[in-house]
Amino acid sequence: MVDGLAAGYHGPPELTPVRALSEWTADPWALAVLLVLGVAYLAGVARVRRAGGLWPAGRVVAFCAGGIGLAMVATNSFLAVYWPVLFYIRAVQTVILLLAVPLFLALGRPLSLVIASAPRLGPRLEAAATGRVARVLTFPAITAMILVLTPFLLYFTNWYSAGFHNLAARELTYAALVLPGLIFFWTLLRADPVPREFPYLVALWVTAAEVVGDAALGISVIADHHLIAGAYYHHLALPWGPSLASDQVIGGGALWILGDLVGLPFLAAVLIAMIREDETQAREIDAELDAREAAIGAPASEMAASEAVTSEAVTSEAATSGAARPEAAQRPWWEADQRFLGRFTPVDGQHEGRSS
Repeated sequence: MVDGLAAGYHGPPELTPVRALSEWTADPWALAVLLVLGVAYLAGVARVRRAGGLWPAGRVVAFCAGGIGLAMVATNSFLAVYWPVLFYIRAVQTVILLLAVPLFLALGRPLSLVIASAPRLGPRLEAAATGRVARVLTFPAITAMILVLTPFLLYFTNWYSAGFHNLAARELTYAALVLPGLIFFWTLLRADPVPREFPYLVALWVTAAEVVGDAALGISVIADHHLIAGAYYHHLALPWGPSLASDQVIGGGALWILGDLVGLPFLAAVLIAMIREDETQAREIDAELDAREAAIGAPASEMAASEAVTSEAVTSEAATSGAARPEAAQRPWWEADQRFLGRFTPVDGQHEGRSS
């Protein structure tokens, strides 16, 4: 430790659990952006509620406490104090900004809030967000690829070292990490209006690919025998903490494991959305069946008994005379539903095989 101090180390003191709670800094640029976002969001919520609309408190908590709160921690807490001296702290900060912050911001439904609270700007913003250009740029394969490649570029190019020496590079890095994740979660969660509503099953497959990307990034960092930004860390001469090689290994593990853990809330949100979508479709089917029943004017029990008698009569007639079932007979609802059309249609040749 004495040798390190003699070499001219001028960074923060050794990281301890107590200092992890007490060591904070103020990033004026990040604070200004986060303050504007928070005030604008709360103002939009207040405007919607004054107009008689509903805006659940869960969305406010997700956006303000989850998104803005985590961004505040990443850019102003001990993470911001120690990321210039510890590789693994920078890895934790990267995961928070790349995955956690965008996820909670998307769950807050900011686009829907703008549409509801700003009648003039809302329709234009919605048109731009659902236009042809947005459809191309937000294709799941493209958004997933950008999300996976962004941290690779950060850690394996000069971009990583630039953040140590340039304030603008540091602030732009924060934005460059948040934006790909925000677009990724926005298009797959479908909480806000999106250019194209891909099935939630697509979201699950894309998430699986993103998990593989996190693992690949972490393994690449761990397996790299050359120190990332080695010249900077050697010149820093940190007199405490793990060795430079161990620090990089710990950081690679953080990128891998934390990246997968952050994906769990996203999977939970997707599963909840799938359940709600199924419930909505079930209600629509029930309403359609009720409307058909009301149009016919017969109780469900009478309709069922009538269909049973008709089915028995047609079956008996077909068995004795070989005649086909009349097309005018009532068919089950699932044979007329477009989503199930074709699933219950016999394959060509089956009837011929049975009759022979």
